[in-house]
Amino acid sequence: MTAHRRATLRTRRVPGAGAADVRAALDAFRRLVQAVRTGGRAGERRTGLSGAQLFALQQLAEHPGASINDLAALTFTHQSSVSVVIRRLVARGLVARLAATGDRRRQRLDLTPAGRRVLGRAPGAVQERLIAAISALPGAERRALARSLSHVALLVAPESVGRRAPMLFEEGGGRGALTGR
Repeated sequence: MTAHRRATLRTRRVPGAGAADVRAALDAFRRLVQAVRTGGRAGERRTGLSGAQLFALQQLAEHPGASINDLAALTFTHQSSVSVVIRRLVARGLVARLAATGDRRRQRLDLTPAGRRVLGRAPGAVQERLIAAISALPGAERRALARSLSHVALLVAPESVGRRAPMLFEEGGGRGALTGR
């Protein structure tokens, strides 16, 4: 029997009450993934940008002059992943990189007029609601969720350990990043 077949058989041996928990967890996960995908597609149809790019534009609109590191903190994403998204937005003329006042080595980011126009057509970012929902959980629940999801991710995708994940559903999050599609 192959390792894959043994793993498949193990997943079917969940006892009655445990099976209901597995189903409930998977259903919730499917609803979340579907919400992010549907929101991303709606934004893409209206603007031609990925959900991650729209989310970054929305964060820049709310925090003008933010740096890449600021955006990474605002989006709960690694700096290298945000950098990839911003590079694409700069290439499309939607974001401008400007030298920060007082420290010419630091760059600040601002929406261009074209970026503001695109944002005017964009739906709200599902990522914002996801962050708000997780942030609203009591601390112990938030920590338990993070531990549980990290453990599941390790078991499902052990090759991803040590890699940086891109912003949700953004392709090519940089060296070693997992793709979102």
